[in-house]
Order: sequence, then C-alpha cells, then structure tokens
Amino acid sequence: MDYRIREIKESEYPVLPDFLYEAIFIPEGTEKPSKSIVEQPELQVYTADFGKGDDWCLVAEIKEKIVGAVWVRIMNDYGHIDDETPSLAISLYEEYRHLGLGTALMEEMLQFLKDKGYKQTSLSVQKANYAVNMYRKVGFEVVKENEEEYIMVCELQ
Repeated sequence: MDYRIREIKESEYPVLPDFLYEAIFIPEGTEKPSKSIVEQPELQVYTADFGKGDDWCLVAEIKEKIVGAVWVRIMNDYGHIDDETPSLAISLYEEYRHLGLGTALMEEMLQFLKDKGYKQTSLSVQKANYAVNMYRKVGFEVVKENEEEYIMVCELQ
C-alpha cells in the first residue's frame, strides 16, 4: 500500500474530531455512540483549540486522502502523567486498520517527539482494545491501571 506520513496542515485541523470519534474503542457487540459524543467536555480536551504550543499531529495519507492521524498535546486527559508529558491519541478509518499504518504512524510520532526533546509520551487505552499489543510493540509500558484501562508511557530518550 502506498501511503505518506506528514505533519497536518492548519487547514486540516477540522478532521481531528472525526479521528477522535474513530479513536473511541467500541467493544464487540456494543452499539457505536452518536458522533456528537466528541463534543463532551472530557473528549473536547483532545481537539479544542488544537495548534498551540505542545500540539503536534501527523497524518497518514493515501491518494491525497487523510486516512489516519496521531496527535499529542499536554492536557489533563485520561492518560495524563504530568505537565511535561504529551498525551497521545491515534486512530485510522476502519477500512485502513490492521495494515501496519497505525504502527507506522506511532513510530513516526515517537521519533518526532524524541527529536523535539520530549522525554516521554503517555496514553490511555481500554484493556480490551487490540491496540494494546501495538503500543507494547513500539515501546509503551503500563504504569497504572484500573479495572477497565491502562495508562501507558513510552520513554523517548
């Protein structure tokens, strides 16, 4: 598959809520929530006013169509560790999953953050989410957990 990973353009920021929706883990047999769920305050922290200081986003593009995104920002979200650690979100449109694009996006973002001088990045993931294995494969380790989810950190130094 021919794809390109690049930084998002400011004019493309409006796609982030779509990818935030795609990032919501839906357990098998569970109905998808309404797309308006991304307007809830606890999810708005991922996309509202994107483009400031520590906001970074890479997109995967196939035939000039954005099919995936990985983005970070320092925010008080589910995966918050401290005020120096950017929290990460990633998703792909469903038809582009399980093709290695997610891993490629993650590896690019981890190198990007390392080059920017960040020491680590964090994320929150439901324990039942198949992506847990991919996160481990690229270097994330569980630092906290509760009944439903892991908080994972990847050291970048």
